[in-house]
Amino acid sequence: MRFELVRLLCMFDLPTETKEEQKAYRIFRKHLIESGFVMLQYSIYYRSLPNRSQLKKYERILKQKVPKNGNIRLMYVTENQFQDMIILTGERSRQEEIIGVKRLVVI
Repeated sequence: MRFELVRLLCMFDLPTETKEEQKAYRIFRKHLIESGFVMLQYSIYYRSLPNRSQLKKYERILKQKVPKNGNIRLMYVTENQFQDMIILTGERSRQEEIIGVKRLVVI
């Protein structure tokens, strides 16, 4: 098996007009964070994975908490593609700068 670091991106647009929709949004977002996802920007979260075989595992995990309404998409990119992302405005977050491609960070 070939080991290639990948990042799984979860992009979502969930309605928050009613109390029920707001609760579904909070539950889904909390589930993302508990599953090890990190916010890249508003409504876009990512998780580093050691290889492509782990993608299906996290796909199943996320499907368990998908709200009824809204739009949720998953996409994976290699670590190199993620690092080559061009930032047109703003800058990389402090977390991105510290962690980068490292799998373990000791502070």
